[in-house]
Amino acid sequence: MKKSKYNFWDILAWICVIGIFIWLILKVLGIINTPVLLEFAPYFGATYLAGWFIHELKDNSKRLINFERFQKETIKEMHNLKLNYTKNHK
Repeated sequence: MKKSKYNFWDILAWICVIGIFIWLILKVLGIINTPVLLEFAPYFGATYLAGWFIHELKDNSKRLINFERFQKETIKEMHNLKLNYTKNHK
């Protein structure tokens, strides 16, 4: 079974994005007239999204560092194989 690349937090972040977008459209059109307390809900959602985005950046930077390390190790191994081949076939 293939594991989904989206986890709970990713889905929650997309729900927040869609919710804020819909709220903004309805607010601009004048359809929503909310009390002051509910006016802050999109800001809380945006704060969550900022935290989620920072977490994703950190996660992707770790993956990139691991990929760069793998690339350097592979280059070293290929260089060693090339040296061994040239030594054995002279």
